[in-house]
Amino acid sequence: MVGALLLSVTMMGQNMTSSPYSRYAYGDLNENVPTGYRAMGGVGFGMRNNRAINPSQPASYTACDTLTFMFDLAASANWSRYRDAGGMKNKANGNLEYVTMQFPLYKRWVAMSLGLLPYSSVGYDIQLSDSINSDYHYTTYYAGDGNISQVYGGLSFNVCNWLALGANVYYMWGELSHMRMLSFTESNVNSTIQYENLSVSNVRFRAGAQLFHTWGDHTVNLGAIYEHQMKLHSDLLIFETQGDTVYTITGGWQLPMVWGVGGSYNWANRLTVAFDFERQCMASAMYGGAPGSMSGLRDRNRYAFGVEYRHNPMGRNYAERMLWRAGINVQDEYLTMVGAKKITASVGIGFPLYTVGTVINTTIEYTHRGTSAGLEENALRLTIGASIAENWFFKRKL
Repeated sequence: MVGALLLSVTMMGQNMTSSPYSRYAYGDLNENVPTGYRAMGGVGFGMRNNRAINPSQPASYTACDTLTFMFDLAASANWSRYRDAGGMKNKANGNLEYVTMQFPLYKRWVAMSLGLLPYSSVGYDIQLSDSINSDYHYTTYYAGDGNISQVYGGLSFNVCNWLALGANVYYMWGELSHMRMLSFTESNVNSTIQYENLSVSNVRFRAGAQLFHTWGDHTVNLGAIYEHQMKLHSDLLIFETQGDTVYTITGGWQLPMVWGVGGSYNWANRLTVAFDFERQCMASAMYGGAPGSMSGLRDRNRYAFGVEYRHNPMGRNYAERMLWRAGINVQDEYLTMVGAKKITASVGIGFPLYTVGTVINTTIEYTHRGTSAGLEENALRLTIGASIAENWFFKRKL
């Protein structure tokens, strides 16, 4: 377990995106749902399952079996195509997605989860060439990389037979680096390079609640989460070769207030239908010493809908026990300069193993954002995860 966590720290230090849209603000944000829920459009606030670790909803941990230790990890590969007026470019990258674990602390009343998750990632390189009145020919090159990671610990309590409360505490850290270079073909014109490096760290909290009720073959779950606006410990280092200027800005960055609601309906452990709504209040959070709205940021709304089906959980035929999933995720870009929404359609299959309580989850996501009039991005992501459940707390009789 410790080796997997150390490996994930190393691999999350690598680029997890190649999108030019990650050039701005905190880059591409991660939704922190397990692989199976990602196939359902990224739902999570109303999901409650004893075979899934769901760090997006801390109240869900008490759904785990009272004798079971769970471990979940996933990796992904991403293929992207970018198109604008200057042409088309293909990119590919992959990385470890997350490592999480979960276990009961006191019967079915208290449970805990720990893990390492990505918060955001930056990774891009863009080159543009042009001229000024055909007299001066120049090339502008933009490049960036880095990520913000987070390690979390969460507790969940069953207040009664129909209400669970939970909370996560996160320690966040990371660096986001950007470089901009302007070079001229003509030797009598000096080139300029600007480097920016934003380093951040902080502790943040998320609270969650779930209401749940079962009658016969029917189960309904309702959930909500909330994060308060938090200050980031931050330092921005800016270096410019033109005039050899170096200066630092300390403070002036905040994490936004976040709230979300969701629900799910399950019939006989065969059919699950779920939805989520989330709002991140980026416009009112400080970015670079000013409110986000003055720095080109806006509030981000996310809508998710998903379904899961398996024909017979106890069937002898293996195909009857496989989990079939599909979903859609629609969200606003939190950058005011990007008018189009980001739309992701997803499908996936869960492969339960015969002898242990383990499920191999696979998800394929197709994402479209941008417009044909500007920068258009189409991406295909394959994620494979293993959700492992073992009876570690079972006392054998001699």
